Amino acid sequence: MPRALRPEVSIARKLRKEMSLPEVLLWQRLRGQKSGLKFRRQHPVGPYVIDFYCRESALAIEIDGEAHNRDDRPQRDERRDAFLQENGLSILHVAAARILKDPDAAAEAIAAYAARPLHQPSAGPPPRIGEEK
Repeated sequence: MPRALRPEVSIARKLRKEMSLPEVLLWQRLRGQKSGLKFRRQHPVGPYVIDFYCRESALAIEIDGEAHNRDDRPQRDERRDAFLQENGLSILHVAAARILKDPDAAAEAIAAYAARPLHQPSAGPPPRIGEEK
């Protein structure tokens, strides 16, 4: 007996089959990255499906095309971004035009952003007053 899928999982599967040209170009490059990071495409998070996701860096990547500026889409995107941030994800918005112009550079920039350390190593606590070198 087939089990019922959450609606966002069904939507994600459908979106993987109907990716836009910028998403396809980016996916071809991200999945072959040698950075050691793994990216997922059309990944469900709560009630939303994000374009790309990197679990190692808790990064959601959204490809913003012309449709993101129409109707109520900017408000919907703000609600989605707030939800993702409340759930510990950072969001990187990439213009679809940037990907179409140079998909290799866009993929490299995304991988570099995802690979950045979340916390800078510390040399320990600051010295006490009078103990400065």
